[in-house]
Parts: sequence; structure tokens; C-alpha cells
Amino acid sequence: MSIKLGSLSELANSRHVVHISDGKRLVLFRLPSIQSSHPKKSNESPDGWTYYAMEAECPHAGGPMAESSVDIEDTAYVVSCPWHAYDFNVETGESSVGIKTCTYPIVIQGEVVYLNYLRDNSEMRIEKIEAVSEKVKLKNNKNPGYPPVQQNSPNGPRYLDEKSTFCDWAVHILNTANPEHKIELTHHLFTIFTGAERSSSPMELGRGTVAPPDHPPRQDLKQINPWDTPNNGRAGSLKSRIAMLHALANIELWAIDLAIDICARFATFQTQPNAQELPRAFFCDWLKVANDEAKHFSLLRARIEELGSSFGALPVHHGLWQSAMETAHDIRARISIIALVHEARGLDVNPMTIRKFRKSGDVDSVKALEVIHHDEITHVTTGHRWLTWICDQEGTDPVQVFRSNVKRHFKGSLRGPFNEEARLQAGMDERWYKDQVAIDS
Repeated sequence: MSIKLGSLSELANSRHVVHISDGKRLVLFRLPSIQSSHPKKSNESPDGWTYYAMEAECPHAGGPMAESSVDIEDTAYVVSCPWHAYDFNVETGESSVGIKTCTYPIVIQGEVVYLNYLRDNSEMRIEKIEAVSEKVKLKNNKNPGYPPVQQNSPNGPRYLDEKSTFCDWAVHILNTANPEHKIELTHHLFTIFTGAERSSSPMELGRGTVAPPDHPPRQDLKQINPWDTPNNGRAGSLKSRIAMLHALANIELWAIDLAIDICARFATFQTQPNAQELPRAFFCDWLKVANDEAKHFSLLRARIEELGSSFGALPVHHGLWQSAMETAHDIRARISIIALVHEARGLDVNPMTIRKFRKSGDVDSVKALEVIHHDEITHVTTGHRWLTWICDQEGTDPVQVFRSNVKRHFKGSLRGPFNEEARLQAGMDERWYKDQVAIDS
């Protein structure tokens, strides 16, 4: 049966999640036509866009295909699940790993987009269609795309020239104190680096040519010790909600630096004993994490301002970066502690935080926090993927490597309750964290 989705003008985003009345969720992709056909294909718009629809959940482990990365292989679009990188042809649903997802034909008639849904039920209808936003909320309504050279100004971020390497950019971002400049530069690097990866001239990595700072600077923030952090309450009052969002924004700001730093600090890393260097996919994955963290900071900063405060109005601690310095000597330890302890702990506590804000009636904050929680699962997946890759190269057990690093570098114990479902989605079954007791020093 054919179901009307909407007009071309209403479906101008690159991705939408389509909710159907039978409970099914699909992702609608709007992608530039690779090769213009004459006559045009039934799913191709007059202005050169092609529409595709597929299952919203990856058939492997239920990953969110709305957050997938898009590539072109053999003149066809392929999307990769953000959790475990399973790839699928958006037209056929076929994957290089042997599994398949369901795709659904799209037909454009005039200015209207229709979905050919493979169920013959006259009562079937669209419940809602949600645009998927990947935009960073920059201040002053700036366009987060590539800026012309003249946008370098005393009041704006400093953009490097086209000859700069990935590591040049990474260290420049780490040395940028202004948080608004940091998120703008991070999003910019993500845009130009991923764009160049799809071209014949990828950006030079610049491994080992520039050193990251020991401590990224901060602008106009009052620092306190982690143990002096006040209790932010239960989100029952406006003051409590602002304090909780402010604390989370501080974490996201440090998370940008952590994802950027792992690329620059360990750019020359080689596995032992086979001297295998980190592949370019490593830098792509962690830059995606950094871009997500920039998005998260911007969402929280914007929400704090909507509630009548501002980021920097409250004191913050630098506890996350202290963990980074503790593990600056070893990429295995860095991934273990930052991604698979701290970030994984976020998966445990995020649902409780969301429930507090929902109970207080703060719907807009809930929306931002749900986006963050959704993305954080993929960040833990990234840590799991690369620790596993390193251990595969070195012939070691990633679970044991993780557990030994926790004992060595994490004070205290890994305390529950654990969000077992979210952790499993990220690749961490209970072997990783159950009965794990660290040295208490």
C-alpha cells in the first residue's frame, strides 16, 4: 500500500524518523543523486535529491540507523550503524557482513513523497515524522559549515589554512579556551575531514608533528576540587535543574577535549609486537565522538540560557581531565578509563537524570538529555571497538586488559546499578564490569 509522507518542502532534512501506526519505525534518507538519470527514477526529486527508506533499527543489535554514517561505494549509498559499523545498501538492504535489513520503495509524484509499505492494511497511517538534527547550536545563528578566510576575526575563532594537518587542527582545538570557539572549530574539523575522506585527497594526519597541551585552557570558569562540588539536588527546582545541566555541560566540554586528545596524543601509537599503526578509521571515529560532544555542549548551553542562566555562572571541576593525565602514557588505559568507565557510567545514570527532569515537567531539557544518552551509547561502542582492535592486534584479551587498567588507574570500585541493556548495546557484557573491584587508595 502507498502512504503519503509529505511534500518535498516538508521533507527537506537529510534524515527523518517515520513512525507508522503498526509500531514500525523507518528512517527516511534524503541524499544527493549520485548519477542523474533520464528519465528520473521514481524516488528522485526534480531538483536532484533521492529518497530512501529503511528499518530504523540495525538488524544486528538494534543500533539507531538514523545516526548512521553515509558513504558511496560502487555508485550506491551505503550507511553504517554507529554501534558496530555494520553497513547496508540503502536501496537493497544488503550488507557486506551477510545480514540484511528491510528497505521500502519511495515514490515521488509531483511535489509529494509516498512510501510503498509492504502491508495491505487500509487503516495503516503515519503517526508522526521527526526530523533528525545533527547541527551544533552555534551562537549568533552562525552557519557551522566551512567559513571563508575573512571570518577569522578578533572576536571569532581562528581557522587554520588548508595545508594544516589533522593533528594541527586537533592541537589548535585543545588550545582554544573559549567554549564557543572550541565547538565551532570541532564541528568545522569534522566537516572538512569527513568530506576529504570521501575524496581523492584526504587530509594529512600529521602524526607526531605537534604535541598536545598537558592541560587545555579554560576561559572565565571558576574551578573547584571535585570533592567540593555542591549537591545539585533532584531537579525539583529551577535552581537545581540549572545546576545539573551546568555540571553536565562541563562534562561535555571536557569530553570534546578527551576525544580530540586521544587522536593527537596517540597518533604515533603502534601495536606490539607487529608495529601496526592506528588506521584512519580510528581518527574518523573519535572525531565523530568529539563532534557529538560539541553538539551536546551546545544543546545544554542553549538550554541553560533558556532557563535564565549561562555556562560559567557556576563553579566547575576538572576531574575528567585528571583521569586523562593519569592515562596519558597508554592508549589502552586511556580507552579503558575514559570511554569504558566514565562514559559507560553515564549510560547508567542518564536514565535516572532524565526521569528527574521529566518528573519536574521540563520537557525541553528531557529532549536534549535523550539525544545525549542516545549518542553516548555509540561513544562507549567506539571505545570498545578500538580497545578490542588493539588487543586483537596484540593477541591479548580486551576484557582482561580493561580490568587490569581499572585496578591500576581507577580509585574505588565500579558501583552499580548498571544499565545492562545500554552497556550490552555498546558491546560491554557483564564480563567487563561485574565483580570488578579497583584498588582503593
